Amino acid sequence: MNNPFPYSLDNKRYLTWNYYSQRKYGRKIYKVPLDGPFTCPNRDGTVSFGGCLYCAGGSNAFPALSDRDLVRQYRQRLPIFQNKWPDGLPLAYFQSYSNTNAPLERLREIYQPFIEAGDIYGLVIATRTDCLDEEKIAYLSSLTAVKPVWLELGLQSVHDQTLREMNRGHDYRSFLDCLDLLKDTDINVSVHLINGWMSESEEMMLETARQVGRLPIQAVKFHMLHVCRSTPLGERYLREPFPLLSKEQYTRLVARQLTLLRSDIIIERLTGDGLREELLAPEWTLKKVSVINDIDKIMAGEDWWQGKFYEE
Repeated sequence: MNNPFPYSLDNKRYLTWNYYSQRKYGRKIYKVPLDGPFTCPNRDGTVSFGGCLYCAGGSNAFPALSDRDLVRQYRQRLPIFQNKWPDGLPLAYFQSYSNTNAPLERLREIYQPFIEAGDIYGLVIATRTDCLDEEKIAYLSSLTAVKPVWLELGLQSVHDQTLREMNRGHDYRSFLDCLDLLKDTDINVSVHLINGWMSESEEMMLETARQVGRLPIQAVKFHMLHVCRSTPLGERYLREPFPLLSKEQYTRLVARQLTLLRSDIIIERLTGDGLREELLAPEWTLKKVSVINDIDKIMAGEDWWQGKFYEE
């Protein structure tokens, strides 16, 4: 069967990061993850304590290379990615916790060395919408005159009851208000979504994709809910296990969600990575390539593609 999706270099029926990289820059763009000096407002007491129920304490891919000098940390981690993509363009990826959760002057001190470094192509900043305001957005927008800037914004769901249950500490309206401040800037926005929250139905998860697909954003990352040991959710699961999506349910769900998104939204991730030693469930998420292959097979078998059922 021929692939009807126009934005593809292979058999993918959705707009991949690789397609975006190759078409826009003619080469691979990769992210060098950094462990910055940040926390989250629902950990430090600004809005709550304890963090999101599923969060295992931020994301740090290389804890042994977590030099407190962030530029030195970047230089230590960079060769790992250069060996894999020697002709690629590196982005400095501020990944752990909420990387705008600091006063503006502190953000200037942290980001400026990366803006000035000639061999760093751009910045990717993971954060929350309640850690952004007009002044911070104006500053980040000014950086786009020098280098590309991406914001990765955690949303997870458009349903406020789910956000309360997750202990997110914000509602969907506040997320939309922040997007309204970002929409007229040159900052690229990527939104994180979680599938499989226990109280959400399939239709609720599809509705999240339907609404997010209409937003002024450039990219989406899909994640399956991971239950990890060192989290409040993990403690609850150990006391009384609760049902989670099967691999078959998840792959079909994501395939359907892709059909609801605008066709020009980059799909940065179809499933997340859980640390094997921390993961309690579901174990099938450890087989990432198999999950992606199954999504591809479903889309081809159903003759689906990204945006097929998109409605403005």
